[in-house]
Amino acid sequence: MARVQLDQVRKVYPNGFVAVAGASFEVADGELLVLVGPSGCGKSTLLRMIAGLETISAGTLKIGERVVNDVAPKDRDIAMVFQSYALYPHMTVAENLAFGLKLRGHDKAAIASRVAEAAKTLEIESMLDRKPAALSGGQRQRVALGRALVRQPQAFLLDEPLSNLDAKLRMTMRVEIARLHRQLGATMIYVTHDQIEAMTLGQRIVVLDKGEIQQIDTPMALYQKPVNLFVATFLGSPAMNVLRGRLSDDGGLAVRLDDGVRVPLGEARVPEQWLGREIAVGVRPEHLLPAKTGDAGVFEAEVEVVEPVGSEVFVNLRLGQQPLVARFDPHVLPERGKPFPIAVAGDRVHFFDADSGVALRRE
Repeated sequence: MARVQLDQVRKVYPNGFVAVAGASFEVADGELLVLVGPSGCGKSTLLRMIAGLETISAGTLKIGERVVNDVAPKDRDIAMVFQSYALYPHMTVAENLAFGLKLRGHDKAAIASRVAEAAKTLEIESMLDRKPAALSGGQRQRVALGRALVRQPQAFLLDEPLSNLDAKLRMTMRVEIARLHRQLGATMIYVTHDQIEAMTLGQRIVVLDKGEIQQIDTPMALYQKPVNLFVATFLGSPAMNVLRGRLSDDGGLAVRLDDGVRVPLGEARVPEQWLGREIAVGVRPEHLLPAKTGDAGVFEAEVEVVEPVGSEVFVNLRLGQQPLVARFDPHVLPERGKPFPIAVAGDRVHFFDADSGVALRRE
């Protein structure tokens, strides 16, 4: 396996559209790095440049110690798994696994050995004589992974490989990919728009928006210390609540929303120079807490929708013109249409500049 290094890699199309604006990061040897962002953010374009399927407009790309900007895809020693399984329907599973090795001139004994090893690793040994039409979606995706695995490349590139699967199967395959990564110690770059996939799979995550890298860090560091509002609201389900208004300290720290509603921020502490400032306050759903009416720092919001999902309850509330989502324990079931007392866990709130969206640090 090998590390992958990008230094100011750009992609600009002939019409002037900048798909990727100066990406710089390193994927360590054996690391599973996830590229995540909304549709059109440039993540797949970035992966395709690493694969050699898109030309690089500027910057330097290295795989191992070799600069590969102008190296053909077949000579980069990488293997790619696409969103579509792209299996040959007239070939058996074994023939699909072996096809790439045959094209590269490997001898029959080596091919048989690698196919058998990949089939064992992915637990598809009993399917080797079947054709793709006789396989489920999850089994086809395992075959697609196996076809990359037999190559024994320097790096694996996975472009939204689970997006065609149903929710239950996606969860199963996420575990399979994580297990495979641990077993192989392989360098993997994984593209997804699904922030749950990103958080559960990635050792580190690169968050992109509009062709620009917003933040690179471990999943929990991104969740707990987002550098801006985009990262804060993109990662997490349900998304972070954002309260926009002016900070005040009249009987305790609070944010007064644009419609005049006052939201107390509990035990939160901020630098004195922030008081009176227009600000965006981020509160994750789990940091809105059920409370008792009349207690300090408690306010009431009207319950609009209650969504019990078994292990927890999502409660959609409205405070004046401000929608809120709270995550409660399953024994808390507020009555729809009634006011419900809640409090903010002040030590967990996030503060952002109202105009730029950049996180404000209290240290």
